[in-house]
Amino acid sequence: MQFKQIGNGYILKIEKGEELIRALTVFCEENGVSSGSVSGIGGTDDVVIKYYDLEKEAYCSKCFSGKNYEIISLTGNISLVQGKPFAHLHVALGDSDYHVLGGHLESAVIDITCEITIHMTDDVLNRKFDEELKLNLLDF
Repeated sequence: MQFKQIGNGYILKIEKGEELIRALTVFCEENGVSSGSVSGIGGTDDVVIKYYDLEKEAYCSKCFSGKNYEIISLTGNISLVQGKPFAHLHVALGDSDYHVLGGHLESAVIDITCEITIHMTDDVLNRKFDEELKLNLLDF
């Protein structure tokens, strides 16, 4: 990964073969990023997206691979869960047939590059486990 500091944030270039969530989390840990917004674009050919099933109180995941997916939009935020950076990201993916898939991003191995912008906030955002929904939600 390569990065450049800009104003109140960073631009990251995640390299081919790197797993996006892991690379972003390690970057935040090493550079003291605890809270902010995230946006990005890029490409992946091995990605897992999921959605939260309220009835099951659990995420349902699905893997997509081998189609050289374009990351049309990556958006979300960075906050802290038990004092450690947590990336909450959603993604829209496009394939060669111009179909779009989307959901909560669980993992993505970059196959070309991924360009991410992080805009840091002055305040620290924390997440706390919500017993009713079984999710780590923002805790103000």
